[in-house]
Amino acid sequence: MNTPQSESYCPNWPISTTLTAKLFLLGLFTLGLHAADRNWRNIPLSSHGKPSPDWVQVGYGGFVVDDGAIRTDPAPEGLGLLVYQKEKLGDCQIRVVFKTRELSSNSGVYVRLDDGILRQVRNPGAKYERGADGKPSPVSSEFMKTSSEREDGPWYAVHHGYEVQIAAGGNASHGTGSIYSLAPATGEVKDATTGWKTMIITLNGTRIDVEYEGAHTTTFDSTTTDLPPRKIWWEPKREPVRPKKGYIGLQTHDPKDIVWFKEISVRPLAQKGS
Repeated sequence: MNTPQSESYCPNWPISTTLTAKLFLLGLFTLGLHAADRNWRNIPLSSHGKPSPDWVQVGYGGFVVDDGAIRTDPAPEGLGLLVYQKEKLGDCQIRVVFKTRELSSNSGVYVRLDDGILRQVRNPGAKYERGADGKPSPVSSEFMKTSSEREDGPWYAVHHGYEVQIAAGGNASHGTGSIYSLAPATGEVKDATTGWKTMIITLNGTRIDVEYEGAHTTTFDSTTTDLPPRKIWWEPKREPVRPKKGYIGLQTHDPKDIVWFKEISVRPLAQKGS
């Protein structure tokens, strides 16, 4: 005699009891996911159709609200940086959800910025002058180089923070997920033009770890004595000490570099043993 399927699966439980148990376990699992997700605290990016007043622009260009996100609105005059001025972040994880117009669209997330960045709001620094081809003139490039060495405006961030780069298609030390010119990203190049991508930046003392689309890509420790040399003026100076608690910022680059940010959120580091 054949045994009914329900009895073969669990002969001592009625069907309704089995279903209830499954739903209960699924509920516990979902509750656990939601509890973990609640640890993330969202940082507002926009308010009333404009970038949130919790952020302030340093340098040129800016951001606009677009497609349920904020989008870079770069200017031909040069770099800009949108700084989250409301608070400084210490050891934590930062989740960044973004997409790019082109594979090589250039932006970045700055971390560990010291207090001096807010004093640069009214000091944008030198401007590029561009020809019909969009390229900066040699004279204005020299002015910009001097401005960088003086640490004017957004160049202050370059030299007094760390940039987690967004710009796929370049070399590993200057590509998405790298600590710009200091620590290369590993793994395959991921195309952020195909939809929203997630990067998680972990700040833990002197160490920065980057995870991109679920894969660990970069580790950098500022105490290392084996830093790669600074090769050109737009790379960060190695000497300034970055704080363990600092501001974060989102970069605007050249006019063609369009990047959207849909989410910036933070959560505390997991406690040991938890």
